[in-house]
Amino acid sequence: MVLAIADVLELLQFPFMQRAAIGGILIGLMGGLLGSLTILRQLSFFSDTLGHSALLGISLGLLFGLNPSTVLLPFSVLFALAVSYLLERTQLWTDALLNVVYSASLAIAIIILSFSGQYKGGINNLLFGDILAVSRGDLIISGVLLCVCVIFIGLTLRTQMMLILHEPMAIARGVSVSAHRTAFIVLLALVVGVSIKAIGVLLVSAFIVVPACAAHLISKNFTAHILFSMGLGALSAIVGILVSAFFDLPSGPSIVVIQLALFAIAIVFPKANARLDEI
Repeated sequence: MVLAIADVLELLQFPFMQRAAIGGILIGLMGGLLGSLTILRQLSFFSDTLGHSALLGISLGLLFGLNPSTVLLPFSVLFALAVSYLLERTQLWTDALLNVVYSASLAIAIIILSFSGQYKGGINNLLFGDILAVSRGDLIISGVLLCVCVIFIGLTLRTQMMLILHEPMAIARGVSVSAHRTAFIVLLALVVGVSIKAIGVLLVSAFIVVPACAAHLISKNFTAHILFSMGLGALSAIVGILVSAFFDLPSGPSIVVIQLALFAIAIVFPKANARLDEI
């Protein structure tokens, strides 16, 4: 045990590990915060669609000779707004339309990447993440975005609760459902975009949803659900990063496996659930 702690402290002396740890905590907090509302608003498949569409944004950036990281965030926002518009304007079921968008964006992205040989060596990093590649610029963006998310949720918490519990009542009280949904979707798209580098395209949706689901099992209070989700997101990120570094594993799968372990613990220990329900 002492040896393991010493190894952890030794790893954290490296600047790239420090950046990875800070980045993991930041995106874990953001993922947990937005994820808690994502599952309650039944937008889990929407986050999955956003994650896979990121590959299309990256491939388009490569096609036009642009830095994929630069293209990713604006593309994610524009894509999210376009999908939101389609959901409002069509009469299709939400899951059916998202399945069409999901499949189409993934297919187009793969075709574009097949014509581009310049990024084949790093395709695994795109799919499964590489948090050790997180830069100082990424940390700044993540920190600013976390502050924006906290301020937005803090200022609209009561409205968010009303929209989740009784949308008709919120409309009757003059709440603009469309404006709140659009703002939330834009934030979710940005969080997905900044998490891609660490978690990867294939697993970013699980990164956002799994901690929120685990938190839902151990808390019935709305505020507690958000706080538990953020805590589990940050904890799983930092533990997953250390596991990834120790065993030379991809960071994204390592983090998600830790999240799944926490989710299993939340299911297996109902007594813990009962105690938390009383708080």
